[in-house]
Amino acid sequence: MKKSKEAFKQEREKVKARAKKLGPVKLVILSILAVGTVCSFVLYDYIFGEWTVFTVNYGSDFVNGLMGAIPKIIRCVQIITITAIITTLVLFVISRLFTKSQRSKTVSRLCCNLIKWVVAIILVIVVLAVWGVDTTALITGAGVLTLVVGLGMQSLIADVIAGLFIVFENEFNLGDIITVDDFRGEVVEMGIRTTKLKAEGNIKIFNNSDLRKILNQTIEPSVAKAYIDIEYGADLGKVEEIIARCLPEIKIEGAVEGVTYNGVSSLGASGVQLYFSVKCKETDIFSVQRALNGELKNMFDKNGINIPFNQIVIHNAD
Repeated sequence: MKKSKEAFKQEREKVKARAKKLGPVKLVILSILAVGTVCSFVLYDYIFGEWTVFTVNYGSDFVNGLMGAIPKIIRCVQIITITAIITTLVLFVISRLFTKSQRSKTVSRLCCNLIKWVVAIILVIVVLAVWGVDTTALITGAGVLTLVVGLGMQSLIADVIAGLFIVFENEFNLGDIITVDDFRGEVVEMGIRTTKLKAEGNIKIFNNSDLRKILNQTIEPSVAKAYIDIEYGADLGKVEEIIARCLPEIKIEGAVEGVTYNGVSSLGASGVQLYFSVKCKETDIFSVQRALNGELKNMFDKNGINIPFNQIVIHNAD
């Protein structure tokens, strides 16, 4: 188990390292494109002028077509580069402004995803216009097509609307631990269509419209519980005196409050069940629960309080 956890941590560190390496690569590519765009504006008349090397008749339709396409390619590069720079700056500003709370981070992530989709659609239309495509007819046709497709994609529309309501109603945020359909996980990504939960190295993807009866376990402190049996022959009063004396000395890593003794939980088949609890963060609940069980076992052993084995009582009617 330890090896698998270590392997998972190593793999996660590798992924983070790759992501960090991609940042400088993107920056270098964007810088090169920016320099090329500036040069194209400096040499504007030589590239897009009426009489240039790209407008000369070379006596070959293939060569003329190829040379005539170069200014259009340069124009597309200009549009893409300027759009990419502006979009990157806008996304950077949004991601830096909304970092005070998990809710602001969630809104920031959703806004960034929405901006990327809108920019991508507009960019495709503008680039097609550069190549001579009638974008007016395209937009009109897209409107009709959207209406037709929208009737058959009601689930997608429902996902988008549900995602917006989740964010603006603050049902949960990035980093929260929630339970959906008996799957408990941490919210690692929220998009306009899906939400991703991570638990023990697994990521489960939910459509936003399928997120119903959500149990948010992060809003308030969680309670780690421990149930310990003592034998029926033990003096309950003395046991509770020992608990009252020793319990304040127990310190649990990850607990936000001290351990509480809540009294007798039930009278079991083999012993009297005592109930203990301690408040902690939901992210630490399992480690705190394990530590609590161990500390209580040690406390009982040191004070001679026996934890009974399962017993079977046979009754003879005679």
